[in-house]
Amino acid sequence: MEKMEWIAPCHFGLESVLKREIQDLGYEIVQVEDGRVTFAGGMDAVCRGNIFLRTAERILLKVGSFRAETFEELFERTKEIPWEEYIPQDGKFWVAKAASVKSRLFSPSDIQSIMKKAMVERLKTRYRIQWFPETGSSYPVRVFLMKDVVTVGLDTTGTSLHKRGYRPVAGKAPIAENLAAALIMLTPWKRDRILIDPFCGSGTFPIEAAMMAANIAPGMNRSFTAESWTNLIPKKSWYEAVNEAQDMIDDNIEADIQGYDADGEVLRAARRNAEEAGVSHLIHFQQREVKDLSHPKKYGFIITNPPYGERLEEKETLPRIYKEFGDAFRKLDSWSAYMITSYDDAERYFGKKSDKNRKIYNGMIRTYFYQFSGPKPPRQKK
Repeated sequence: MEKMEWIAPCHFGLESVLKREIQDLGYEIVQVEDGRVTFAGGMDAVCRGNIFLRTAERILLKVGSFRAETFEELFERTKEIPWEEYIPQDGKFWVAKAASVKSRLFSPSDIQSIMKKAMVERLKTRYRIQWFPETGSSYPVRVFLMKDVVTVGLDTTGTSLHKRGYRPVAGKAPIAENLAAALIMLTPWKRDRILIDPFCGSGTFPIEAAMMAANIAPGMNRSFTAESWTNLIPKKSWYEAVNEAQDMIDDNIEADIQGYDADGEVLRAARRNAEEAGVSHLIHFQQREVKDLSHPKKYGFIITNPPYGERLEEKETLPRIYKEFGDAFRKLDSWSAYMITSYDDAERYFGKKSDKNRKIYNGMIRTYFYQFSGPKPPRQKK
């Protein structure tokens, strides 16, 4: 099977997690850059990547990369790409998104317009037609300019991969599913260890952890743009990937995963979301204030997304919330805690300096993933 290059964008700061995931699927890493990982694989890679990768935002088929400092260069080099090898005569095609960093060409709308014209010109000469019906499958294009180097990809995913399909109801400040999964993967948590989220909101951390514990592939219950690209990807490849995902599910496990929140309404949403994800039997949700956080067992994990205070009225309550969280955590003397927040005084009011912190961009918000490591449990005697 011919190898292609595939680009998987992700949250800035989490490239290493995505790289490891791709390698675990058996694909070769070509390049790791800020916010994206490029890998090589056959057409099975797009199906398995979309279905199995927990931390990617989407999968792009890389169709070209070139240097362009003027719009004329952008037009001509885009026109050189063999678009007819990807887009059929009735295909619907457009430049869905353009992003530019440290490049002479920086207007997204102009980049999109000029590239679309170049694609039309190329396909007009190849198909010997003047007008395209665009009644067939969709072939959205995404382009990224970095220091005048243009990277062009066809978007195989459509709606971002963080939309697993289980969360029609979201809390006040939901964390994206792929970001939650990546943060869990940055910790040593495994399915035989306790996990609690004391600010669980709509349940994303507990649900993602439960899906990992049961080996449920995140994309197995949703659809993708490239499923209709029968000119490129055989339907059989999609069926095989879904069957592989089905075979891997291990639903008969025991897990101690808990989600607490002070708001009963969002907990109802969390329970519905867990049911949609097929993991409600693995999670215990409870209405509980953070000051009442406790557990009788040792060596557990707290992984959470406490309030940031992005809204002005919330800012006044943050010192109390973080102090109560820190006081409760100190009573769990053998536990580890991991929290993502943009609140500058998080450590101060939590009352403890983190062992590590990692800068991560949650959308446009700069956040830190604070890590408070507890002791490792003693080894089990054989």
